[in-house]
Amino acid sequence: MSLPVFSVERLPAAGSTTLDGPEGKHAATVRRLRVGEELLLSDAQGGMARCVVEAAERDSLRLAVSETWHEPQPELRVRVVQALVKGDRGELAVELATEAGVDAVVPWRASRCVAKWDDGPRGAKALARWRSTAAAAAKQARRAWTPEVTEPVSTRQLAALIAEADAALVLHESATGPLTSADLPDSGEVLLVVGPEGGITDDELTALGDAGAQVTRLGHTVLRASTAAAVALGALGAVTTRWS
Repeated sequence: MSLPVFSVERLPAAGSTTLDGPEGKHAATVRRLRVGEELLLSDAQGGMARCVVEAAERDSLRLAVSETWHEPQPELRVRVVQALVKGDRGELAVELATEAGVDAVVPWRASRCVAKWDDGPRGAKALARWRSTAAAAAKQARRAWTPEVTEPVSTRQLAALIAEADAALVLHESATGPLTSADLPDSGEVLLVVGPEGGITDDELTALGDAGAQVTRLGHTVLRASTAAAVALGALGAVTTRWS
């Protein structure tokens, strides 16, 4: 069984350290880790530390650091542009994409989004939920890197991101070419654009295409906006060395 992962702001140096705060309480009272058991600490930026529990307190653990290392980012990074999805389906999309290996998530304010994120407290709260979901999913998947969830973008801002990316793919049912035949680089960044429940408008599709995006499809069926990214990441893994 793989070791559980707990988040820290900074990896400890060799020797002993204490895992306290919410992570320490979870390790001690929920996971009930005991003396002699091992765990991993992650700084969410590629740094990992293997530790052995030396003492278990009520809401913290004292640890002996046995090994530290840094996992580099992959040569080919995939950033999912996820249109805002209503309810908890947006968080589901982030969770599944994180577990599938995405490197970053960009919320997109597409025209037909049912969910609306304003620039006030309500939008900030929704963004915080996406970020918290990504952090929790990265720990669940034992990932060394937690995907960044950026501020939401408009279609105009998305077009600018596409123009700067090494490749961009827009999932759309009208496309004739499958995702697996898309022209992809060996390194750099790929943007993977997932539309909202109501679909991407013709104007948006034109704007993204003019910016350089390739319009592709996953198959002959239409997936939910909350699951399409994870399925697409799996398909990309089959035709690249991204997750090999």
